[in-house]
Amino acid sequence: MKKSFFLVFILFLYNFALQAEVLRIEIDDLSKNISKYKIIDVRVSNDYKKNHLNGALNFPADLTYENTKIDGRISKPSTIQTHFRNLGLDTNDKIVIYDEGNFFDAARVFWTFEVYGFKNVKLLNGGYNEWEEKNLPISNEIPKIKKSDYIASINNKRLSTKFTTQIATKNPNQVIIDARSYDAYIGKTSVAQRFGHIPKAIHIPAIHNLNKEDRITKLKNTDSLKDLYKDITKDKKVVIYCAIGKIASTNYFALRELGYNVSNYDASWKEWGNDFNLPIEKKSE
Repeated sequence: MKKSFFLVFILFLYNFALQAEVLRIEIDDLSKNISKYKIIDVRVSNDYKKNHLNGALNFPADLTYENTKIDGRISKPSTIQTHFRNLGLDTNDKIVIYDEGNFFDAARVFWTFEVYGFKNVKLLNGGYNEWEEKNLPISNEIPKIKKSDYIASINNKRLSTKFTTQIATKNPNQVIIDARSYDAYIGKTSVAQRFGHIPKAIHIPAIHNLNKEDRITKLKNTDSLKDLYKDITKDKKVVIYCAIGKIASTNYFALRELGYNVSNYDASWKEWGNDFNLPIEKKSE
């Protein structure tokens, strides 16, 4: 009897941990509660300096990459530690991240914050473009910052590598999602020397998570996202990849909101496709 109760309790805890969580914040909600958050503007510095949300700190999305000419590998701990200390950030801060409105850069930075231990991070749905369109307050004032004592540590549950992705190709309890375009998936185009996709990867393009109208891009509602990922059960670990771990972060964000156990392969196809020792599949032949 005690053993059965214990098993039921463990299953309850597991299912609770995988519950959906609202990780986006809408424009109107943020405008009414902006003082509760540290706001991170991930646009390039020149755009940030012209105008930004009141009190926003600038952390351009490019700072999340170690070297994009090689692959999309995430910046190393010592680099991130310096950046986050200079921004006065701590892992318990309530963070809201925004880009100009394409969602991809903001999602990449969201994922980076989660990899590096931040627990309360949200994305601004609609980004700067919608904020500006609604004529909400903006500023060109650069906030004064008191440096923090942030210590970088990596949450390996959120970060996939070449090695762990190799394991995923052979593990029936793991699913791999290719977030690139269809032509890239089937092997017609490639950012690497080889063309195709990682073995057993299914194709769910990053753009399928989004709705776009004119300058405004937003994440689809929860019901639409559930339908998009309906064939993936929550007892599976999900590994996402794209060309350099950027647009795949959008799938990562959507799956995180839905309560999946998901990680992003940072170096992605630019690393895998250039390693001739690794297997690939190609559907265009």
